[in-house]
Amino acid sequence: MATRKKQVVDDNYSKLDQYAIELHEFYKALRRAGFSVEISLGVLGMKDIHPEWMTSAPSLDDVRKHLDEDED
Repeated sequence: MATRKKQVVDDNYSKLDQYAIELHEFYKALRRAGFSVEISLGVLGMKDIHPEWMTSAPSLDDVRKHLDEDED
């Protein structure tokens, strides 16, 4: 019998969370497409070739805001 996994929906992602999720999904897609780990990581570092759907990296102020919220 297949077990069901409960899906947790959290639509309150910070810009940093969203960016990290998009990078992870991009990496997984590159690996499924047959790219090596090294090439996949290299592509992640080439921001000018990222897909259009990816948001831009959060600014340092966005990251600091996120860190300040976690400390509370």
